[in-house]
Amino acid sequence: MTTTNNILNEAGDKMRTFRRSRENRMLAGVCGGAAELLGVDAALLRVGMVVGTVFFAGAGIVLYAACWLLVPEAESE
Repeated sequence: MTTTNNILNEAGDKMRTFRRSRENRMLAGVCGGAAELLGVDAALLRVGMVVGTVFFAGAGIVLYAACWLLVPEAESE
């Protein structure tokens, strides 16, 4: 049982979480936070949001607004 707890604690320490960025933001930091989590450039995600909005009847705006409301902001360093 102790070994299982140690493994879970180590995995929890290494787990990355999705937080809105305080530094890399244009509006609410959603794309900046997702870019930090995924390890890609935030500009690519922003372009993807625009494409999602144009080609999928506003789905990008709905997704962005949901993340803005539900995803907590990163703690300041």
